[in-house]
Amino acid sequence: MKLVILISGRGSNLQAILDADLPAEVAAVLSNREDAKGLQLARDRGIPAHGLAHTGFANRAEFDQAMMQLIDRHTPDLVVLAGYMRILTDEFVQHYAGRLMNIHPSLLPSYPGLHTHARALADGVKIHGCTVHLVTPTLDHGPVIVQAAVAVRSDDSAETLGARVLVAEHQIYPLAVRWFVERRLVVSNDGKVNLLGDKGSEQSVFYT
Repeated sequence: MKLVILISGRGSNLQAILDADLPAEVAAVLSNREDAKGLQLARDRGIPAHGLAHTGFANRAEFDQAMMQLIDRHTPDLVVLAGYMRILTDEFVQHYAGRLMNIHPSLLPSYPGLHTHARALADGVKIHGCTVHLVTPTLDHGPVIVQAAVAVRSDDSAETLGARVLVAEHQIYPLAVRWFVERRLVVSNDGKVNLLGDKGSEQSVFYT
């Protein structure tokens, strides 16, 4: 299978996916920021990388159209959002329906949107974490593939909690991509993701 990975920043989840030695080709890494550090990470590994600045477009729809054209040049089987900080248009999401994956720094459906760690701390939750899911038009929604739960410590700040959640992200995102590539993910009629294979050897919730 062929992957196209979208980033907006340093590309730490991109690096985790590349380091996982998945049985797939990363056909391109694209960003909405021309200065995204992750683009150089891709180039250093011989992967085509391109920045398309969203600031050069009149609106979100025009930018998404241009990004879709870039993505489709590489005919991906899966589009991976790895720290891609853009709200997607419905047209974009529907174009890649069933083959668009995202990771979010909370245990969805709790804390969609931004500032998830600070919000979790403000609410006094004891368990936080991250979620890999298939993308639907509703923001930070869609069938959950895998989650990692991270214990909240009494002395945590948003930064320390976020750092531990990021470690968990690097563990579960390559796993979710691998399951997709191995054709082990099936969405049931009730909208839930089922994992095919040996039920005793894999799990979809991790505790760190």
